[in-house]
Amino acid sequence: MPIIGLNHAVLYVRDAELTAKFFIEVLDFTRVSDYSDFKGGAFLRANGSTNDHDLALFSIGPNAKDSAAGKLSVGLYHLAWEVDTLDDLEAYGQRLHAAGALVGASDHGATRSLYAHDPDGLEFEVTWVVPAALITAADSPKTAPLDIKRDMKRFGRDTVGGIGVSRPSI
Repeated sequence: MPIIGLNHAVLYVRDAELTAKFFIEVLDFTRVSDYSDFKGGAFLRANGSTNDHDLALFSIGPNAKDSAAGKLSVGLYHLAWEVDTLDDLEAYGQRLHAAGALVGASDHGATRSLYAHDPDGLEFEVTWVVPAALITAADSPKTAPLDIKRDMKRFGRDTVGGIGVSRPSI
């Protein structure tokens, strides 16, 4: 009985509408049915997803404290959203930068990652996964500065990532 992946994430935020607007405008999520039974909630689907929803947001009010996870308590560090191509990763990097949300960019060997904060300061990652057939010794685990132009020359701007790693081989 294998687990095949993460179906959705649920976050408590100060203002679900504000956070939903961020994910819709910056990361191309779409709002799904309003789920009127969940007052103060927003249910979103990632642009390339077929899930009922990928992200649920619930408002807990403007006086909510920042998360202490990783500082004073255990808790979730971040979620990672996977993109198809390095071209997509670059475009999202530009959007996140323009929104003032981008906080980091790393080459982790088999993944290329952007790190950003949502309106409540919760961290998330946008990542492109090197296809299995293209992984070499140069892609061993590490944390190095992201050089997306170099990676585009090596892998191609529009090479679909994750094949044989996070997605089935074709």
